[in-house]
Amino acid sequence: MTTKTAGIHHITAFVRNPQQTTDFYAGVLGLRLVKKTINFDAPEVYHLYFGDRMGSPGTIITFFPWADSRKGHIGGGQVGITSYVVPADAYDFWKERLARLGVETQETERFSERYLQFADPDGLRGEIVAREEGPNNDWSFGGIPADKAIRGFGGAVLFSTAPESTGKLLEDVMGLTKVGEDAGFVRYRAFGDLGNVIEVNAIAMAHGHGGHGTVHHIAMRAADDAEHAVWRQHVAAHGYQPTPIVDRQYFNALYFREEGGILFEIATDPPGFARDEEPEHLGEKLMLPEWYEKHRGEIEKNLLPFEVRELEEN
Repeated sequence: MTTKTAGIHHITAFVRNPQQTTDFYAGVLGLRLVKKTINFDAPEVYHLYFGDRMGSPGTIITFFPWADSRKGHIGGGQVGITSYVVPADAYDFWKERLARLGVETQETERFSERYLQFADPDGLRGEIVAREEGPNNDWSFGGIPADKAIRGFGGAVLFSTAPESTGKLLEDVMGLTKVGEDAGFVRYRAFGDLGNVIEVNAIAMAHGHGGHGTVHHIAMRAADDAEHAVWRQHVAAHGYQPTPIVDRQYFNALYFREEGGILFEIATDPPGFARDEEPEHLGEKLMLPEWYEKHRGEIEKNLLPFEVRELEEN
C-alpha cells in the first residue's frame, strides 16, 4: 500500500444557478456534464459534475447550485484558484476563445509558467496553464477541438491561514514533494500527471467565508477501497480527525480539516460515473441514489430545469 496520492480527484464549489454554471463550464470551457444528481445531504439542491469524457479522476469539477446562498468571500481556509491544464500549444487558442466569449482574463507568471486567469459568473477563480504532461481529453464540444481541449486539473492554489501547517500536511501526510517558492507561493508536486501541482500562499492569509463563488473542499485520490482504508488510518495517525468512510455512489469519501482551515477529502478512483449510466449518455438524466428514488417526483419538481448548450460567440 502507498500513502502518496497521485493528485486531485475533484474540487467542489458553491454556485447559484445550474444553467449559468453549465453555460460556463460546458459552453465556455468545453467540459462534459458527466453526472446530474443531487446533494445527498440536501436533496433540494443539484450536485453537478463536469470533467473529461468519462469524468476521470483529476478532471472533475463539481457544483452545488444554491439559488438562495449568501455571497462567499474567497480567503484563507479555501481553494483560492483552480488550475486547468491544456496541451502545450493550446494557450493562445484559449486566450482567443475566452476573449471571443466575453470572459475577462489577465495573465500572470509563476514558476516560469504562464497562467491565463479568469472568474466564472459567481466569482470562482480559475486559470489555464499549458503543459506537455498528461493525456489529451478526447471530448470535443462547443467548437473546441480535442487537441486543444482542457485535459483536467493542472492543480490548485490553496489559500491557507497557516501555510506552514498546510505544507507539512501536503508533504508528510499526502506524500507530495516540495518543489520551491516563487511569487509568494510554495509549490508541491504529486506523482500523477493531472491535478498534480498544489501551491500554497507563503504568508498566512485572513479567513474567507463560504457561500456562492467559493470552493467547499478539495478531494485527493486513493487508488481503491483497500488503499482508502489505509489512508484513513494514516490521516488519523498524524493527528487529524477523519470522518467515517461515506458512500458517494461514484466514489467513497472521507473528510478532514487541516490547521490552515482547508477541508480535504480523500476519494477513491472507482467505481466512476458509468456505474449507473452508459458512457455515451452520461449526464443526460437526473440520477438518484436508491434511497431517494421513491421521492423522484417531488425532487424533480423542486429543481430548476437546465440544458447543456453551445454558446454564440461575441
